[in-house]
Formats: sequence, structure tokens, C-alpha cells
Amino acid sequence: MFMAAKGSKNDDWFDNLDKELDKKTAQAQKNSGADSTQKSDINSVLISDFWKILLRFDKINIHFSIEPNHTQFAQFEKYPYEWTLKDNYDFGGINQIQIVDKTREQGRVGDSLRLRYYNEEDTQHLRMTFEYCEGEHYYKYSGWKRIFGQYILFDKPVKKLDMDQFHTVLAEVVRNWYESHLKHNRETFLEYLEKTFEKGETYTQ
Repeated sequence: MFMAAKGSKNDDWFDNLDKELDKKTAQAQKNSGADSTQKSDINSVLISDFWKILLRFDKINIHFSIEPNHTQFAQFEKYPYEWTLKDNYDFGGINQIQIVDKTREQGRVGDSLRLRYYNEEDTQHLRMTFEYCEGEHYYKYSGWKRIFGQYILFDKPVKKLDMDQFHTVLAEVVRNWYESHLKHNRETFLEYLEKTFEKGETYTQ
């Protein structure tokens, strides 16, 4: 049987490791806390933005749904226009925000403006996409599926997020989306997206 010599470094290897891991844990918790606070602040702004967009479209009888549901993050003095954000909602825990068009004409139902967080090489990013139905296809084993395409409107590391830059992009997208509804012409909006933004992935639903 192998036995370490008394007083050798083998005696305290785990104590040293334990102290090192404690330091790493404390640093990770500190970083996580800072990231969570930043994310909470960002999401408070983003959810407010998306709810205001929904209400603007609602004024011309274009109805959207929102995720997370408004009952989770907002409290109302008079629904839906007199509202404030809830103080006790976990905004830092949100990883996706979206508004979805419920208009059945021109194939718009399911068109959505989506924000989501993702990690790449230990860096958290925020991506905004517009996702839309391109049509339907019949699959032998699963039947009819709707085919969705997307355009990447904005994609930045969270730590480098410029809200002014983000809002400039968002305002232009909403303006074109809104006008396409006023003109009852979805194609003008899709053409604008194609000319302005990078095409993303295609998926079925």
C-alpha cells in the first residue's frame, strides 16, 4: 500500500484546491450577479418596448400576442393602456421576448418579432429576428408543416449593447411593418427585410 510521507505536500493538496475553488465560486457568483442585474435592466426596457409596439398596432385593430404574457410582467390601472411594470417580477430570468401577429389575411398569422439570448464562447449575446411563414409543405411521416424563415435584425454581445443603436433598428422595422398593415400589403414589408437584413435559418412548425 502506498502511503504519503508525513508532512509532504500530498497532505494539503485538497485544502489548497478547496481554497482555489472557493475563490472561483465567489468570483463566478459575483459575475453572475452583475450579469443578472444588467440583464434585468435590459429586459425591463425590452418588454416595455414590445408592449408599447403591441398597443400601437392595437389602435388600428391589428392584434398581437406577447411572450411572456402581459399578466406576468405588468399591472394595470386601466387595461390595456394604463400600466406599470411589476416590482416583483424576475426580469433577469427572461431569455426570450416576442410579439406575434394574429392577422389571418395575407398569411401574416405567426409573423413575429423575437428577442432571445444565447451564449457563444462564454459570451452572452442578444439577437433580434423577424420570423415569418413562407408557406406549407407536406411531409410523408408528419403531415403538413408550416415553413418559417427569419431575418436577423440585430445581434450583439450583451456587454457591448448600445440601446440607441438597437432602438434605431427597432423603430425602422416597426415603421415598415406598421405601414404594410395600413396598405394591406405584407409583401412590401418582406421585400424591405430582404433588402436590409441578413437571412437567417429556415425551420418547420
